[in-house]
Amino acid sequence: MTISGGGDFPASLLLVGAGRMGSALLQGWLKLGLDPGGVHVLDPAPSPELQAFCTTVGVKLGVPATPPEVLVLAIKPQTLASAAPALVSLAAPTTLVISILAGKTLKTLADHLPSAGAFVRAMPNLPAAIGAGITGAVADPAVTPEQKRKADALLAAGGRVEWLGDEDLIDAVTAVSGSGPAYVFYLAECLAEAGIVEGLPPAVAERLARATIEGAGALLAALPEVAAAKLRADVTSPGGTTEAALAELKGGDALPKLIARAVAAARKRAQQLSG
Repeated sequence: MTISGGGDFPASLLLVGAGRMGSALLQGWLKLGLDPGGVHVLDPAPSPELQAFCTTVGVKLGVPATPPEVLVLAIKPQTLASAAPALVSLAAPTTLVISILAGKTLKTLADHLPSAGAFVRAMPNLPAAIGAGITGAVADPAVTPEQKRKADALLAAGGRVEWLGDEDLIDAVTAVSGSGPAYVFYLAECLAEAGIVEGLPPAVAERLARATIEGAGALLAALPEVAAAKLRADVTSPGGTTEAALAELKGGDALPKLIARAVAAARKRAQQLSG
């Protein structure tokens, strides 16, 4: 179910971890009206850029005096166990914990932060940095409708939100959309390299590959009612150049099988990160 943007921002929020994704979410929240005076950022090694940003916008670096309304976990999944003891006192029964840690289940989160009242597990992706991302999310039964609205408002700052009824689907979300931008970037690399092999100057090949993927993505966004398969068919003239290229990509289901293996490997790794 897609909600995307309903509800108000919380009055107090603690962001734990301000790396690329955490910082992107923070900037999105502030742009959409989150009061910086109610925000604390806790990062083990804040960069000079992060310190300057927080000072400029009025966000506090460090531990809040009282548990926040919402605690967002944006640290590396592997560091949860070591970071959790310092966070237990910051997660009150009234605190909603939102985790974007790949592989970490709702049960694992509750085991590490037993004092928290409710949990949301989410998986955004890198385009959230420009408000063009998509996030898969699942709420535990203790999450109230008001808390879910607040979680949705925070997650929607990075783009669309898909709420799932089954937590088991989150690892598949991680494999498809969480890791997915890297697949597209790699396609751009490969397309540019192929162009160079065919004689294009490297800079031209790079621009052609990037613009092609940008344009194709924009067309997908502009025509949400049209299936990707239909758009592909529209570009593929019988007996033409595109058909010849697709015959290579689809021969023996080469590309579909490769993509399926890649997504399965990412899902498996997400499962290995649990616990």
